[in-house]
Amino acid sequence: MGKTGFDNDKYREMQSKHIMERISQFGGKLYLEFGGKLFDDYHASRVLPGFKPDSKIQMLKELKDQTEIVIAIKAGDIEKNKVRGDLGITYDMDVLRLIDAFTNNGLMVGSIVLTQFKEQPSAIAYEKKLKALGLKTYRHYIIDGYPSNTQAIVSDEGYGRNDYIETTRPLVVVTAPGPGSGKMATCLSQLYHEQKRGVKAGYAKFETFPIWNLPLNHPVNLAYEAATADLNDVNMIDPFHLEAYNETVVNYNRDVEVFPVLKAMFEKISGESPYKSPTDMGVNMAGYCIVDDEAVKKAADQEIIRRYYQALCDRRKGEGSNAAIQKLELLMEKAGLQISDRPCIGAANIRAEETGGPAAAMELADGTIITGKTTKLLGACSSLILNTLKYFAGIDDKVELISQQFIDPIMELKVNHLGDHNPLLHIDEILIALSIAAVTNPEAKAAYAELPKLEGLECHSSVILSAVDLSVMKTLGINLTCEPKYQTNKLFHT
Repeated sequence: MGKTGFDNDKYREMQSKHIMERISQFGGKLYLEFGGKLFDDYHASRVLPGFKPDSKIQMLKELKDQTEIVIAIKAGDIEKNKVRGDLGITYDMDVLRLIDAFTNNGLMVGSIVLTQFKEQPSAIAYEKKLKALGLKTYRHYIIDGYPSNTQAIVSDEGYGRNDYIETTRPLVVVTAPGPGSGKMATCLSQLYHEQKRGVKAGYAKFETFPIWNLPLNHPVNLAYEAATADLNDVNMIDPFHLEAYNETVVNYNRDVEVFPVLKAMFEKISGESPYKSPTDMGVNMAGYCIVDDEAVKKAADQEIIRRYYQALCDRRKGEGSNAAIQKLELLMEKAGLQISDRPCIGAANIRAEETGGPAAAMELADGTIITGKTTKLLGACSSLILNTLKYFAGIDDKVELISQQFIDPIMELKVNHLGDHNPLLHIDEILIALSIAAVTNPEAKAAYAELPKLEGLECHSSVILSAVDLSVMKTLGINLTCEPKYQTNKLFHT
């Protein structure tokens, strides 16, 4: 792993304290819209080295006695079987995954709300399924003129028509399987109903990026734009904050654009707006916890290049757009980045040219480059993983960690019994073979013990990897990029 640039313990402490202060500001009840990923926030951990992927959930666990979770899912997304790209599961299934994850962490899931509900058959069936599982469900409806017609929205025919979600704890975290699920509308609808019941309550927003108290073109904020290139989010100076406080802070276009409408809604619900700017609504303390700005900048630069290569590969797979690539090229230029700023790219491609086959390269924290080539037994990344483990364990590169007598039966099983046309061992298969060899081979055991050191390393492959290899690389915590081309000219790739 590279140099630490972020104090995770300080972050958890500051974040918890600040949220409790915001609860007190509103008289003891806060609806907190949680943007981004509550679990497994690997983007944050990549651009803020030292940030733990589970930081936000750990922070909430410290407030678990005051917290309950409301999960919002758009009824139309249920109807369309919308899929989370990172997990490959539908949004309705992800709600169940989230409930299990929250519950396993000791957090209370109070209810699920179906937003933009209009009697979709799949949404009705899903609602019945949730109720059969003993889960509280509520319906929120489409409001004509949303979000501009505040007169209609903040009325008995607007928010008043929505079900009132019964909550019992001072901090209500509203989250969702993905963007556009109706989290903000859910929070504001609840404020309307609480006001009608004479309950004091407030709203705040928790978004890690962009980091409001970093410069507009800081690499961390540019990396956020790179991560959302397909959504066309744009970082910008918050004009409302500048006018109110004469202070330059960063927000993003969607929050800035919708703020006048939100302000009008707040005023209509409670008589006045508690916020003078969209930045005021946020509770993010991440910017105060950066302890090494240079380390963070370097990590964010790598993320921008990785996002560029991901977009190139997405286009090659028929899943991306030229617009996203063009935006990422502009961000690369704005950040002053070149492909050569990611050394493993050149190393992998040169190795591929030398060997005439797919190759891969790994950059270690100290700048050392390790390469791997395709052999008659192993794919390039499998070779690379073994070579890197040998390096960490101080084992000569010529040493054979896994005897061919272990590898041959696996290849025979793949081709003759499991229907795989590619006999070369994938990364997971070679690691299983290494773990078996480690029982009797001291050098294999030494190499296997070095597996944790792969986390956070930078890697590049000269070809797009198979789905299984991509998954294993991600599980190992290796930051991977691939050239936007396949090993073969086949039309179907697994």
